[in-house]
Amino acid sequence: MMRRVLRGPTLAVLSLLLASPVQNAVAIPTFARRYKVSCQLCHNVIPALTAFGEIFAGNGFRMAPREESPGLLVTGDTTLSLLEQFPLAARLDAYVQGFANGNAVTDFETPYGLKILSSGAISKSISYYFYAFLFERGEVGGVEDAFLYVDDIGGAKLDVAVGQFQISDPIFKRELRLEFEDYAVYRARVGDSPVDLTYDRGIMAIADIAGFTVTGEIVNGNGKGEALPNRRFDGDGGKDVLLHVSRDVTEGLRLGAFGYYGRARSGGFRNETSMFGADGTVTHGALEFNVQYIHREDDRPTFALSEPRAKLDGGFGELLVRPPGSPWYGFALYNLVSTNRPLLDVRLGGPANVDRYEAVSAGIGRLIQRNLRVTTELTYDIELEEGRWTLGFVTAF
Repeated sequence: MMRRVLRGPTLAVLSLLLASPVQNAVAIPTFARRYKVSCQLCHNVIPALTAFGEIFAGNGFRMAPREESPGLLVTGDTTLSLLEQFPLAARLDAYVQGFANGNAVTDFETPYGLKILSSGAISKSISYYFYAFLFERGEVGGVEDAFLYVDDIGGAKLDVAVGQFQISDPIFKRELRLEFEDYAVYRARVGDSPVDLTYDRGIMAIADIAGFTVTGEIVNGNGKGEALPNRRFDGDGGKDVLLHVSRDVTEGLRLGAFGYYGRARSGGFRNETSMFGADGTVTHGALEFNVQYIHREDDRPTFALSEPRAKLDGGFGELLVRPPGSPWYGFALYNLVSTNRPLLDVRLGGPANVDRYEAVSAGIGRLIQRNLRVTTELTYDIELEEGRWTLGFVTAF
């Protein structure tokens, strides 16, 4: 089965819950309420998606392409689509962590994050999606995902998103992971270059071509930071590009590859960034294994006239265990990032300017409700020889 989906908005699919009048004293998920189905149709442990959930998201949050959205306000104007109730929702994450590297330290991270989300139809083929952090690790986090999504342009198998999204969305979606530990290689940066594979502004196009899912992106290449004094977001005017191609080779096996290229200028000098990588997913029954490899090179990562070329290699392997019909789930994640220059923004809560990050995580969790799960996770930082345990919950309402 081909994956003609945009992974960027998939967090919204049924984990987005409507702040609406209570029915039977229970808040009901937006799309579940709209279509009168259970959240389990699209989720297998929130926020991870089922195959149907990916298709639902790829249709612009509809059961079928170009479907008229239920719950529209009747105005008599056929060119106006407004939901009777504006779909607002919240997601709350809270954790307690302990650290040990000779000294035991505990930390209440409650809340860790609080998001406000919204998504809906503007027309039969255009939808919107956005979320903003009211609270993220102790401060206002601001807007992250925010875009318009156009489904099946001209009746072809071509979708387009315009706005702010994660560059890595077509490969593996960070916002859908079950672990507290991140996909470190997507966050990795070197020198003064702002380039990584997390958030940026631009345009993304997804197409089905001869059995392949092909995704192209054009982005600013400088992340989601604030505008410059001249009100421009892209200071050097150049654009970065990404091309990702994937295919379901057999039942339960998906393979993909990508390439990335960009140029940035600062202080009269230019840095060229290039990346290529391979990814794959193997599923069998309750088991899913995801793997990612990335090679990156920067010729002037600190924008200096003479400096050594930066080379980075890294990736991750992830195992998910989700028995059908069981509220229990398990996971394991191995991260490795290595470079000949100092890494930036990889290790959460540890020293940043290191040239290697290696860690392994494993944990189990349980669904308490369809929109509430609890999780416990153990992580060992191999380089620092430090352990970390995490207890917490993720809910949306």
